[in-house]
Amino acid sequence: MTLEALQAALREAGHDGWLFYDHHHRDPIGERILGLDPHAHITRRWYYYVPAQGEPRKLVHRVEQARLDALPGTKGLYSSWQELAAGLEAMLGDARRIAMQYSPNNAIMYVSMVDAGTVEFLRGLGKQIVSSADLVSQFEAVLNDEQMASHAVAQRAIDQILQEGWKEIGLRLRPASGSPAAYTEYDHMRWLSTAMDRAGLTWENGPNVSVNANASDSHYEPLAENSAQIREGDFVLVDIWGRVNVPGSVFYDITWTGVVGREPSEREQQVFEVVRNARDAAIQAVEQAFAAGRPMHGFEGDDAARAVIRAAGFGDYFTHRTGHNIACDLHGPGAHLDNLETHDERLILPYTCFSVEPGIYLPEFGVRSEVNMMTQPGRAWVTGRIQQELVRI
Repeated sequence: MTLEALQAALREAGHDGWLFYDHHHRDPIGERILGLDPHAHITRRWYYYVPAQGEPRKLVHRVEQARLDALPGTKGLYSSWQELAAGLEAMLGDARRIAMQYSPNNAIMYVSMVDAGTVEFLRGLGKQIVSSADLVSQFEAVLNDEQMASHAVAQRAIDQILQEGWKEIGLRLRPASGSPAAYTEYDHMRWLSTAMDRAGLTWENGPNVSVNANASDSHYEPLAENSAQIREGDFVLVDIWGRVNVPGSVFYDITWTGVVGREPSEREQQVFEVVRNARDAAIQAVEQAFAAGRPMHGFEGDDAARAVIRAAGFGDYFTHRTGHNIACDLHGPGAHLDNLETHDERLILPYTCFSVEPGIYLPEFGVRSEVNMMTQPGRAWVTGRIQQELVRI
């Protein structure tokens, strides 16, 4: 934790302070920002208040009074609930506007870590509790040079593995021997996983390989016992993600689609083009905002993509947000491109990474086209290959 950076961000946001609170590791966001041990034995409530000016203050239980000793600031102790209430009031003093891991109406649930009772108590003290969502993005989602470089390493490896994977499907279905064996979604998922492992990558679950109607399930997961066989004439979707297997590295996450042994049908081509155009509209909206130096909220990127899909008559089949933040976690703590599942008003910050992945999911097949974008002041760009036409396998 850099106290100076926290306090500068608070002053810029117009907050009097940032109150961190935890019990039984309910707030991993606060733990990471403060640099606390996520495995520490915590059985009592603790509070850490960072004012916009001045020295931080701690409030800890006497049973666990050393819990925050690694952090700067004065320490207050409590045992009874009466001491806790008095201690909180004294800790916060005349501060009025206090940021916490809270979201009004749970609109941005990713940051809603504080329980309603704590918010009620603080409001009873006359405090205005505001969301720390943009602060969290600033201290959790902004990447350093090393992290951005790690994303590029994963990007090069996964882009190559995906392309080799299309060839592998063709070889399995049309072997030199002329006698193809059954090759399933699960088999190809294992092939991709082995290739990523050889490349020194790590990942969570997946990858997702789905054919025909299974591609209509945006979070489909092929299992050994239930995966479909990949056959000539099939429509195939592959969603693949991973990061370099070192601490602090950043994920790369893409989705491509293709057809096996044939040309796309008119319907498949139409849907793919609508999804591609929606993806490109969101990309362009982000690029233009950063080039102009205009602040951009997450929901605006979703609006740009969703407008294209709605105008084409497929709005009811675009059932998820346009994109998610990407960092050390696949679904990171920064702004998502979302005005469907949430109205994400968080700013897309410089030096952050996120996916752009609109989709249309018809009963017989689904199309998603996913790229990743990176930002810096004055510029935003797609970090890897961009699919322009359906793959012919």
